Amino acid sequence: MYHKAIRRPVLAVAFALLPAFVFAQAAGGVGQLPAVGTTVTLGKIDNITIEGKVQSPAGQATPLQVVCVFEYTEGDIFNSPPALPPAANGLFHIDQALHGLITDLRKSGKFMGRALETLLITPPAGTIPAGKLLLIGLGDRNKFSPELMIDIGRVGMREALRLGVSSYSHGSDLKDAGIDSPTGIVAANVVKGAMEAYETEMYLRSKGAGSAGAVTKLTMLAGPAFLAPSGDAIKAFINSRH
Repeated sequence: MYHKAIRRPVLAVAFALLPAFVFAQAAGGVGQLPAVGTTVTLGKIDNITIEGKVQSPAGQATPLQVVCVFEYTEGDIFNSPPALPPAANGLFHIDQALHGLITDLRKSGKFMGRALETLLITPPAGTIPAGKLLLIGLGDRNKFSPELMIDIGRVGMREALRLGVSSYSHGSDLKDAGIDSPTGIVAANVVKGAMEAYETEMYLRSKGAGSAGAVTKLTMLAGPAFLAPSGDAIKAFINSRH
């Protein structure tokens, strides 16, 4: 994500409280990076605005925050490499903000992180600003494929519709866990899956069999160096729909 030794693009999250020079150094000092909090509107599908934002799930104020995690291996989000160092590791920051809750759930086996397994958490007061936190499992890290992110996108949207929230944020957190991943494909696949789930819901409603939820905005979180590549891929996907 931001570590100087890792220059491959990836959809990942930033730590909102770190100064901008940390991001610039960790990304190799390449160009002028967008500041934390930078938000870009990427387009609209079916009345849902898709935006990209430089932000960490630990600092994102949203009704629902989606975070993805692999099956647990000892120290998998703390040992760098392959995990990113703490200064650039969004999973580390959100776990820290929750006083180790995510590690506790995974290490104890209460949440295994199997592919598409979910757990909805109500963050305690004073931890993170999200109203709800949805963990979605990515399964075995050694078997990861970007195609899984289509299903991840579907799961996130369906939970948002079930909860009745008008907007939600998504952080894939792949590089945080030490997994190489193609930024654009991951980002576009999440949006693709989300829109497929939304359109299925619209079909059910047309048959009088749907719910009353209405999502109007999906925010894709990205690190400063990866807002542009993830945004470009999402824009291309949106344009392909027209």
